[in-house]
Amino acid sequence: MDADMDADEVRPKAVVLLSGGLDSTTALAVAQSEGYEIYALTFRYGQRHEIEIARAKDIAARASAAAHIVAEIDLRSFGGSALTSDIEVPKGRSLDEISEGIPATYVPARNTIFLSFALAWAEVLGASDIFIGVNFLDYSGYPDCRPEYIEAFERMANLATKAGVEGAQRLKIHTPLIELSKAEIIRLGLSLGVDYALTSTCYDPSPGGAACAACDACLLRLKGFAENGIADPAAYRAD
Repeated sequence: MDADMDADEVRPKAVVLLSGGLDSTTALAVAQSEGYEIYALTFRYGQRHEIEIARAKDIAARASAAAHIVAEIDLRSFGGSALTSDIEVPKGRSLDEISEGIPATYVPARNTIFLSFALAWAEVLGASDIFIGVNFLDYSGYPDCRPEYIEAFERMANLATKAGVEGAQRLKIHTPLIELSKAEIIRLGLSLGVDYALTSTCYDPSPGGAACAACDACLLRLKGFAENGIADPAAYRAD
């Protein structure tokens, strides 16, 4: 798709799942570079902090998204995750420990829920494309970040919608980061002009939004910037 299409040409619409973090912001930049009109979708799902939602709003505005919805879902009703209950966020783990097993920060069925909302909005918009910033390299072992999961959801989505059954559209779930390391994702984002100072990745930030530098998400993010030989522009707690 030509990112330099004429201004008079109608751009295809894409729903972009935008958490306000590094990965989803990069995925949004990829969608923009491919010429899509951006419809950003963020969730207030009962996570332990609000900073990522504020960052998502800033990022969507900076990207001149055609629309940005913050959907409300209370996953704290179920709990089962360090992000939606009083379970402690793991900190100070080695990279080997991070790469083993499914961590306490896994939120049960989160991507399935998020993609279902994105699917509903895409059908209303007449959009055939959804972007999600999942990746399974340099990341905790979340089962809903794997390629086979995304492929299965896409097959289901095309069976489960009126538009799909009638042949009006065929949904495509784009995962441009899925086979990239964190360092590669950062390089890609920087090449597309992403300002990573706007993003929030930490699982347990301070009330002011400063990252903890010790949770799995922070450690992997810091590793990615270090491998690129540059400093992470995010704010980190001094303690």
